Amino acid sequence: MEIKRKKFQGVLNILSFNRHFYVIGLSILALTIIIWLLLGWSNLVLSIIVIAFIYGLLMPLIVSAYVYDFSGYYDFEWLKDCELSDSKTQHIVNINAGFDETSFILKNHFPKSSLQVFDFYNPKLHTESAIIRARKVSSVYPKTQQIKTNAFPLNEKSVDLIFLLSAAHEIRSHNEKVQFLKECKRICKPNGKVVMIEHLRDFSNFLAFSIGFTHFFSRKTWEKAYLEAGFSSISETKFTPFMSIFNCHI
Repeated sequence: MEIKRKKFQGVLNILSFNRHFYVIGLSILALTIIIWLLLGWSNLVLSIIVIAFIYGLLMPLIVSAYVYDFSGYYDFEWLKDCELSDSKTQHIVNINAGFDETSFILKNHFPKSSLQVFDFYNPKLHTESAIIRARKVSSVYPKTQQIKTNAFPLNEKSVDLIFLLSAAHEIRSHNEKVQFLKECKRICKPNGKVVMIEHLRDFSNFLAFSIGFTHFFSRKTWEKAYLEAGFSSISETKFTPFMSIFNCHI
């Protein structure tokens, strides 16, 4: 089975899951205009405020459309650069935070491999409203298992490849991230690896999402977490200026 993506589905997801930010932003903008009318601010001041608000509201949608709808992210052509193979003996794990748009696509790219899907969402720890809304409309891959971030129901050294696709940043605590990655390392075979895709807390994503870029983590933060978890190396490849592919080796 393959879930066919609709036109502009990526940007529509962003609008739907983060609609509270847009309601708040537009409300503040309307209030600002009312205050301008009452206090008689200069047109220049109002113009600067309006432009700043419009930029902050529209730029995330433009970048999201580029990344998720036009860059080929969901075509998974970027897999070619990761030098990954497909075989009947290969065991692949895809881990998400309750919003899964990738498992069916992964299975199509690795038809011979065995694919297991895990969901680490914990409503007590992962409380952001966007992910709560996303879970309500997410497709569910057959036999997806709910897991704890510090306990995967798999034997040591049993997995060839783990995918963390735009999901791991939902683990906000550094200690929880390290425990999660330790579990990833535990279940990986000696030649196994983790492929993670993430936006980063960097200048490009600041230009794209303004204050919203704090929802992501910096490259140094991820490197520190992986090294503390015991991984031997982590390399980064840029997929668009706004997303990074990390190949993490045992």
